[in-house]
Amino acid sequence: MRLDLNEGALGPSPKAIKALSGIGSKIHTYPAESTSGLVEAIGVRYRINDPSRIVLGCGSDELIRALTQAYLEPGEEAIHTQYGFLQFPTAIKIAGGIPVSAPDNHYTANVDAILERITSRTKIVFLANPNNPTGTYLSNKELKRLRVELPQRVLLVLDAAYAEYVQIHDYSAGIDLVEQNDNTVMLRTFSKMYGMAGLRLGWAYCSADIANTLYAVKPPYSVNTPALLAGVAAINDLKFQKKSVDHNAVWLPWLQNEFKKLGMKPYSSVANFFIIRLPKQAREYLAKRGIIVRSMSDYGKHEFIRISIGLEDDNRAVIQTMVDFFNGIEV
Repeated sequence: MRLDLNEGALGPSPKAIKALSGIGSKIHTYPAESTSGLVEAIGVRYRINDPSRIVLGCGSDELIRALTQAYLEPGEEAIHTQYGFLQFPTAIKIAGGIPVSAPDNHYTANVDAILERITSRTKIVFLANPNNPTGTYLSNKELKRLRVELPQRVLLVLDAAYAEYVQIHDYSAGIDLVEQNDNTVMLRTFSKMYGMAGLRLGWAYCSADIANTLYAVKPPYSVNTPALLAGVAAINDLKFQKKSVDHNAVWLPWLQNEFKKLGMKPYSSVANFFIIRLPKQAREYLAKRGIIVRSMSDYGKHEFIRISIGLEDDNRAVIQTMVDFFNGIEV
């Protein structure tokens, strides 16, 4: 049972699956992003007036790499948060840049800490919102303050991979900031709520100048034909999207409350996962039961795990396993 990668619990839309039938006869031709209709469908779904400013990528990871390659020179700095997405410092280093970590405040990004680390060499600020792996978020008010107080020369990149799950009214994925500022980029993905991680499909919304730069940097044909076809079907399947969001809205608090009943303290989250301090023996017990969760050791938090919301049977199995652990039942 894999609950370590924040994959969409319900899998992909049935319409996306259907769109892939018969694709075999077309794989000898190069994918055609411009005629697939995907950027137009994304524009309609997210009320983006100018879809020409949407750039598709082989997952948002490719777009993160493209941004660092385009906007970082060797020795220049890019800021990421203390418990932010690990791809940020990785991409910064690959581009020859210097990653600068801004301390979090109780596992939440801290705008003041980010601003304090701005230097003359800072070119990019990366912010995952909601944050992976902590599940915390910055309010729209704080996002706007960050953009206003950042120097205009600094590119702000907002990774909103989990935006579809958020049920908080003071949250913004960043579309409005992109439309109001030429130096802001919003990243999104089909890997989470849309359940299409295996097809590697992401997108960026940015200014026309940044879009042109990304097209110049990223490889041609990086988005494959199956991803384009499934993406159009998935983006138009509003019924499935609601089902996915509703599933998470039920089982995220359920799983957290069940952990609380066992005397543990899961951290608040607005995404489809959360972090919790768990004894090493409990983590090993889960693994022996075939339940895979994500260690926070890469962040130096060896006593923490991140656990994704699964199907009902998965979630119940996690709690039953914890009950068995605390009752001393042998694996």
